[in-house]
Amino acid sequence: MGWIGWTVLSLVLLGALSHAAWRHAMRNNAVAVLDGADRLLSGGDGAIRLSASARYGADPAQKLEMFVPADAQGPLPVLVFIHGGGWSSGDPHDYRFIARTFCAQGYAVVLAGYRLYPAARFPAMLEDGAAALRWVHENAAKGGGDPSRLALMGHSAGAYNAVMLTLDPQWLRGVGLDPAMIGGTVSLAGPFDFLPFDTPATIHSFGKAADPAATQPVNFVRADAPPLLLVTGDEDTRVKPRNSRRLARLLTEAGAPTAPVILEGVGHERIIMMLARPFSRDTRLLDAVLPFLRRATSARQAPASVAVQAPGA
Repeated sequence: MGWIGWTVLSLVLLGALSHAAWRHAMRNNAVAVLDGADRLLSGGDGAIRLSASARYGADPAQKLEMFVPADAQGPLPVLVFIHGGGWSSGDPHDYRFIARTFCAQGYAVVLAGYRLYPAARFPAMLEDGAAALRWVHENAAKGGGDPSRLALMGHSAGAYNAVMLTLDPQWLRGVGLDPAMIGGTVSLAGPFDFLPFDTPATIHSFGKAADPAATQPVNFVRADAPPLLLVTGDEDTRVKPRNSRRLARLLTEAGAPTAPVILEGVGHERIIMMLARPFSRDTRLLDAVLPFLRRATSARQAPASVAVQAPGA
């Protein structure tokens, strides 16, 4: 075989290995692959700066990262993002594309992790979300954020966490925070009405709950809830759009008018991909999210901490 033949064979083998490596990476950590593509297409991380990396508990999953624009001027509104993964997988480090996207819009972005199954079950994810927000309340200003202008965002399981923290005030009050600190919450493909527990994710993480009804966001609607933007795709077969539609209807009936945003031709994974390059060329998601966040994080009086009552008080 001549050198041309060897060159062609080498290129074919390299391509096959690269394709196999790509498929392996996508199977094992698709979000990390997505983040890598976004970083490459963004020209690296030069536009953002890691302003804090912290642990808010003893478990390795109880961690967060805070990013600000590299040229940040003054305290910025804070967006706290909670990742998905069926309450059993995910790492905030793999979601830096969220920081690249929203730091470019003038936000300080906190990527928050939480304990996962099998190490933890309900209500650990909500206790951890509240503890992470306590860290934000106490420390975000040191890193360039303004915790008095704060919004939440989550995808899938993370959207459940964010919405429960928004609707059920017991979790923030339990760590001495005023629930009014949340200016608004963005849900991407969130599950809100999933009784009975009939999937591995819900059985594992919620099946031992003493009161299953107390795990469902639809049971905590209230007229004075912070604004919610409920976005989902009409092709989502994992967390069906009925979840967002029903929660929006119940909020509206309770006196908090809410309309779901249903994106045509979008499935469960695609909706989070729309926040990373090259998929963000479809701007429909950002066109809905950015105006909502601007309203949710507009200047307002900082909520005070509240006293934590001792058990039995």
